[in-house]
Amino acid sequence: MLLQYWPQKTNVKFMSFRFPAIVFSMIVIACSFALIFTKGLNFGIDFAGGSVIEIEQPEGVNEQDVRQVVGDLGLGDVQVNAARGTGVEGIEVIVIRFATQDPESGDREAAQQTANNEVRAALEEAFPGVNIRSSAAVGPKVSSELLQSGLTALGVALALMMLYISVRFQWQYALGAVGALFHDVVITMGMFAFTQFEFNLSTIAALLTIVGYSMNDTVIVFDRIREEARKYKKLQLSQVINLAVNQTLSRTLLTSGTTLLALFSIYLFGGTVLSGMSFALIFGVIIGTYSSVFIASAIVLLLGIDRGDKPKREVVGFQGV
Repeated sequence: MLLQYWPQKTNVKFMSFRFPAIVFSMIVIACSFALIFTKGLNFGIDFAGGSVIEIEQPEGVNEQDVRQVVGDLGLGDVQVNAARGTGVEGIEVIVIRFATQDPESGDREAAQQTANNEVRAALEEAFPGVNIRSSAAVGPKVSSELLQSGLTALGVALALMMLYISVRFQWQYALGAVGALFHDVVITMGMFAFTQFEFNLSTIAALLTIVGYSMNDTVIVFDRIREEARKYKKLQLSQVINLAVNQTLSRTLLTSGTTLLALFSIYLFGGTVLSGMSFALIFGVIIGTYSSVFIASAIVLLLGIDRGDKPKREVVGFQGV
């Protein structure tokens, strides 16, 4: 229904705003780095180590009751939060988190598992018949390996995409695409440092999804730029890019809009387990759409592209047919 209100042709001169957009993005990237290195990311159990235990909330028991039981074990900073479980039933659950335990002697991994078992035993004693839905303990060694693996996966994804774009288009397009992806990932991580949403393996998965989504959007714009550059060789490259972006604008906005509707539903009704991942995806889709138009295209305009309009080299002594 809303498609009938969308204009059939738009003529927005996007490249006229490229310099303010680039300056704005550079400021945001600098702020993101500052937040990451000063405030830091709120690493979850996956990366920081520790334990997460999820129980079905017993009847007549609240968070304070559970906090008192676990607090008596002397495990340091313990977080106890109520949430609604995923699925059709939407069971009310209580999530218990506590940091990595420092053993007096012996292995840290074993100390963490021991603390995990103590919490389970205390809960079963205090609330007979309690349903422990899940229990996970991650030691510091494993968590550091998970963080390294996650960042490696992100780096490899960027490198492979740059290679793909270089083969599919030209190296100028590849630099534009990877520049936009780097822009999206850094700013999204900066937003996580600012909001202190938990940064865990689900967040890495969200970042990889953002990279794929943004790349898909950028490739569509680049493909149209290449077509229009071959068709209108006498037009300035900035005009060609404006034409290409306007032609793909309705598709970009409608795709992003429908994706955001689904993501907002997950964020609002998916519970705390999915809140961090859905937040990353929402922010990433918005910033990815922006970067495809203003960052990737602006880099291509700055570097220039081979449009096949170079003058033919004359051969001495050749007079033609």
